[in-house]
Amino acid sequence: MKLKSLHDLYIHELQDLHSAETQIKTALPKAIRAARSADLKTALKNHLEVTKVHVDRLDEILKRHGAKREDEKCKGMEGLLAECESMLAQEADDVIFDLGIIASCQRVEHYEISGYGTARAYAEKLGEEADTSLLAETLEEESSADDELTSIATMLQSQCDAGTDDDVETEAADRKPARTKTAREKVTAR
Repeated sequence: MKLKSLHDLYIHELQDLHSAETQIKTALPKAIRAARSADLKTALKNHLEVTKVHVDRLDEILKRHGAKREDEKCKGMEGLLAECESMLAQEADDVIFDLGIIASCQRVEHYEISGYGTARAYAEKLGEEADTSLLAETLEEESSADDELTSIATMLQSQCDAGTDDDVETEAADRKPARTKTAREKVTAR
């Protein structure tokens, strides 16, 4: 499909989001089963239900525009979910394992937040008020899910051992790190 207008790009973005959400809907049950914290399991179960609503909303918007769901798979989400799958295969203590799941899930959330923010901005520019409202609602739900994962991660981090021993800490304190130039300093020096 050649993108000839902002409307074409908007539809393409919606189709990409639909593919992403559909992939998430398929992947979340495995993460739910693997999670060890009751709080994390509950958060992921709740987000699975919300994800189903997101798919329905995208179906509604695409139908309103006479557009079909694209057969092309969202490659970005495919990669993020492959990383999550890799995390689920790791061996780790419960807290560390759940923190790894949260990190993977938050990467997914940030991808969605970016996509929905873009789609909402396009809808607004195109004067699609009903779409803008639905996409803003979804964006808020994705942001809330990210905030909930951050809260759970903070709680879990307070329970875990940093994994350092006194000798390593002493050695690190004795070494002075070499100062490297910041990106801004490198640009200014040119």
